[in-house]
Amino acid sequence: MKKRILVAGGTGYIGSHTVVELQNNGYEVIIVDNLSNSRADVVDSIEQITGIRPAFEKVDCLDYEGMDAVFTKYPGIEGIIHFAASKAVGESVEKPLLYYRNNIVSLINILELMPKHGVKGIIFSSSCTVYGQPDVLPVTESAPIKKAESPYGNTKQINEEIIDDTIASGSPIKAIKLRYFNPIGAHPTALIGELPNGVPQNLIPYLTQTAMGIREKLSVFGDDYDTPDGSCIRDYIYVVDLAKAHVIAMNRILDGKQKQASEVFNVGTGRGLSVLELINAFESSTGVKLNYQIAPRRAGDIVKVWADPSYANNELGWKAETSIEDTLRSAWKWQVHLREKGIM
Repeated sequence: MKKRILVAGGTGYIGSHTVVELQNNGYEVIIVDNLSNSRADVVDSIEQITGIRPAFEKVDCLDYEGMDAVFTKYPGIEGIIHFAASKAVGESVEKPLLYYRNNIVSLINILELMPKHGVKGIIFSSSCTVYGQPDVLPVTESAPIKKAESPYGNTKQINEEIIDDTIASGSPIKAIKLRYFNPIGAHPTALIGELPNGVPQNLIPYLTQTAMGIREKLSVFGDDYDTPDGSCIRDYIYVVDLAKAHVIAMNRILDGKQKQASEVFNVGTGRGLSVLELINAFESSTGVKLNYQIAPRRAGDIVKVWADPSYANNELGWKAETSIEDTLRSAWKWQVHLREKGIM
């Protein structure tokens, strides 16, 4: 009997790659997604990759009754991986209430429904934004949580606290919070990848769309930061490596191997790359030239952050293994696939 996992936001970018890895590791997956930033045909692509079609329910996690009905329809769900959230830093500055409602209420609904339906554990999709601008780099899990630079980052901080407070209150659930750094790239089959609705808010889809000629030019927000080349530095992790971390974390919860009821892990490569270095790596690894310009700094951006992933490496037995060159080639292959299909 396969263990049943619910993936909230499972047709989204990271969610879809995680569904693939879960199915490849013998889990039965139920996807819940409102399709606000994804497409229903992602389910077809997951089936193409794995040979298994996950169950799919078009439900918004803000809809308590709708979510309750999903748990009733699929009894015996043992774990939840919660990706369903709005995630663009810039947009969150412009629309804070949208982010607070969407990101916080959706989690509260899930946490209330878990004990009711006997769900054992939750993997929460958190972010390195909780560290703000760290005092020490690379950043470890023991680094202080700083005042968030954006409403998006604040929702991640608040949600981590909500999870910990819920468990401390005696709720019979377990949690692992994965603080990701910057997921990029696409599945090696080029059947799934990052495809935001409308104008991309994240760097790589905007970069590949610019390289394809869909966007006129890429803006690099700031070249006067305190970094070697003046552009912001991030820890870019291959999305498939990240997806595998979720499977390992879910195994840890369901196998009862946690050391505490709520745990946290940094999920990154341990290597910081500037935006300009990333552009150079894209050009050299794909042979495609990019039209880009330096633009003014953007509100809410951290100057530099990268992970110390040693705790996840040692405790989970997980490691980011894919090179930045292979990761960027996968992103470009995905963009070419979208053009061939007439999507982008």
